Amino acid sequence: MAGSRSVVMGRPREFDIDEALERAMQVFWERGYEGVSLTDLTKAMGITKPSLYAAFGDKKELFRKALERYTKGPADYGTRAMEEPTARGVAEAILRGAVRTTTRPGGPVGCLGVQGALASSEAGRPAHDMLVEWRKASALRLEERFQRAVDEDDLPRDADPRRLARHIMTVAFGIAVQAASGLGRDELQDIADMALERWPY
Repeated sequence: MAGSRSVVMGRPREFDIDEALERAMQVFWERGYEGVSLTDLTKAMGITKPSLYAAFGDKKELFRKALERYTKGPADYGTRAMEEPTARGVAEAILRGAVRTTTRPGGPVGCLGVQGALASSEAGRPAHDMLVEWRKASALRLEERFQRAVDEDDLPRDADPRRLARHIMTVAFGIAVQAASGLGRDELQDIADMALERWPY
């Protein structure tokens, strides 16, 4: 059975899995993988360590599930952007989405996909590697979308989808870093607008 009524060893869980995972995502987003201990996580999630292990696996697997939730939740603007009818529309949706997501009122600033594993000790290696792959996958999806724009004559034949994708992703992740450094939404939107003004096509 799914959701909060799933069973472990024949007994119903005494907590809401979605709510617990949401809280874990928020903690990882705010403090990074290495910045939180299992004790921090269980306290924030309102569960015991045995319950965490039973429902989510170890810390690495919990982080993976939190990243999946982040991708389908706060960061879903990246997926929706791919549906824009033009390449410029895609770029605009990504940058504006980055501004909104990294400056949500009452939530962590920045991006879980950038800040989740900024520390580089061996303990943080699993999260670091996960996020490197996450960012690469995002860039590849954008490159493929821009290649489609070339194929559909929305972009010129001499456009370089990979360079365009890297440019937009670099600006988007830069927005996240600047948000974590304290820049406000208006300032970040100005950065996005400037990048769009220099859209080459």
